[in-house]
Amino acid sequence: MMRHHTRWLLWLLALAVAGGFALLGQWQLQRMHEKEALLAQAAQVRSQTLPLDEALRQPQALHWVRGEIELDAPRILLDNQMRQGRAGVRVYQPARSAQGARLLVDLGWLALPADRRLPTIAPVTGRHRVEGLLAPPPSAGLALGPPMIPAEAPQTWLATRLEPAAVAQALQVRDISSQVLRLDPALPLGYARDLDVLPNTLPPARHLAYAVQWFGLALAVIVTAALLEVRGRRRRRAGADSRAVRKSPP
Repeated sequence: MMRHHTRWLLWLLALAVAGGFALLGQWQLQRMHEKEALLAQAAQVRSQTLPLDEALRQPQALHWVRGEIELDAPRILLDNQMRQGRAGVRVYQPARSAQGARLLVDLGWLALPADRRLPTIAPVTGRHRVEGLLAPPPSAGLALGPPMIPAEAPQTWLATRLEPAAVAQALQVRDISSQVLRLDPALPLGYARDLDVLPNTLPPARHLAYAVQWFGLALAVIVTAALLEVRGRRRRRAGADSRAVRKSPP
C-alpha cells in the first residue's frame, strides 16, 4: 500500500512540474503574440497622424502624433538601455500637452562610460512643436528594487523602470500618462534615438524558441515519469515471479 501511495505522489509531482513548464510555455506564446501585434501596429502607424491630446485618450494603441508640448526641467535617466551594443541611459523629461495632459518625452539615448558615471545633462525646456510615436515605455523585465532613486545632479532621477505611479510621485504631479512620446529622430531636439518599438527586449522569435523549450521540458517530465512507471512495474512483476518460484513445492 505504501508503494502504491508513493507512486501516486510521484505522478502528482510530475504532473505539477509539467503543468508549471506548460504554463511558462503558454506565457511565452502570449508574449510572442503581443509583440507581433505591436510590430504590426508599428508598421502602419505613420499612415495616420493624430493630435497628441486625442491620442492620449486612447492609451492602449500606438499612434503617430503631432502637437505642441511644454517641457519641464526634471530629468529621468532610464538605466540599462543598450544601443548598437553599448550600454547607456535613455533620457526622459516631463511635458504638458496643449490641453494640460502630462506625459514623459523620450529625448533619446546617451552612452555611459566604463565607470558608469551619469552624464551631465542640461534640461531642454520651453514650448516645442513636435511629432513622434506615442507608445508604451521600454519593457521593464524583472521588477527588482525601487523603480526610481534620486541621482546626484539636481532634479534628476535614475530609473530602472518607468512606473506611472512612481514617476508621478517623484515629479510631484497628480497623474501622468502610461504612454511616452518618442520624438521623431528627424527633429533637431535631444539625443540619438530611433523608433524601435521593442528596444532592450526579446523579439517574437525568441519568445517562440523559449516556448518550445518549456513545452519540451513538460513533455520530458511526463515521458520520464512514464518510463519510471514501466520500469517499476517490470521490477514488481519480476519480484512477484521470483517469490512465486521460491514458494512452489519442489
